[in-house]
Amino acid sequence: MQTILLEAQAPVLSVVVPAFREGKSLPRLAAELARALEPLGERFEVVVVDDGSPDDTYATIQSLAAQHPWLVGIRLSRNFGKEGALLAGLREARGRAVITIDADLQHPPELIPELVAAWRGGAAVVHAVKSHRYGHGPLYTAAANLATVALERLTHLPLRNASDYKLLDRRVVDVLVNDMVERERFFRGLAEWVGFRQVEVPFTVQPGVREDRRWTPGALVRLAATAMVSFTSAPLQIVTVFGFLTLLLSVGVGSEALVSYFEGRSRTGFLTIIFTLLIIGSFVMISLGIIGAYLAKIYEELKRRPNYLVEQRTTTDAGASSEVTARTRRASVG
Repeated sequence: MQTILLEAQAPVLSVVVPAFREGKSLPRLAAELARALEPLGERFEVVVVDDGSPDDTYATIQSLAAQHPWLVGIRLSRNFGKEGALLAGLREARGRAVITIDADLQHPPELIPELVAAWRGGAAVVHAVKSHRYGHGPLYTAAANLATVALERLTHLPLRNASDYKLLDRRVVDVLVNDMVERERFFRGLAEWVGFRQVEVPFTVQPGVREDRRWTPGALVRLAATAMVSFTSAPLQIVTVFGFLTLLLSVGVGSEALVSYFEGRSRTGFLTIIFTLLIIGSFVMISLGIIGAYLAKIYEELKRRPNYLVEQRTTTDAGASSEVTARTRRASVG
């Protein structure tokens, strides 16, 4: 009887919101989510995951949870990164469909009814794709597009204009949570990789509440490296290409040296030797760096440390709270 009761109380829609230093934007986001979700006429919940924010983000979540019975808050023990926060939220979500959305309001909540309509139409994954990037100059946009094209070619995944704003059917969520066991995760790529029926819904990126939210070049490089190492071994083939280039270079330089020797015009070749050594050394160091990236990936996976640790959580109604608490004992270690 208790199991049947919990199933009856389970929401149809869940919204997962990873948050880091987002105390300022969360009240407005909660209000906009309510305006978007309530007209749908379905039982819903909003799971906000505080990714170890050093400010008042979790205090704001607690205040909102006290005001809205459909809002659940989780605080991670430290900053584990957005991927860890997303995984924590997906594990906590109970809905038959789960929507992931950023907390800074760059993802418009008013698009949710369109995502839900596509899901009701049979789509298992609904991607909200960017039709316009707000506030990004042409140089930034060109660099982002170039990196995305390179990732698409290497990973064979359609990642252009992709975002973390998605709707996932419960089948897909269960696969991502239970079957995808890797620690270093790239959510956008995994949501594409799982297959099932997928559709895209375009949206315009809105100006965020926080102006310091923009990705730094270093963060973009790390994200691209994680995506590349997680979904393709193509960079390892570059080592082979460097080997052939080095072979061709050595054949060319050696042939020139032999011809010069037999023609009696051989020189000391100091500049040639230095130039050749620099090229070979560069190829070797780049190759070691590529191999090192994959070794680091293997090392991180073999340690089997949890993706996140839950320090604290808010509670909702008694039935849902008991279910969340029981599940937390099994999954709070990520």
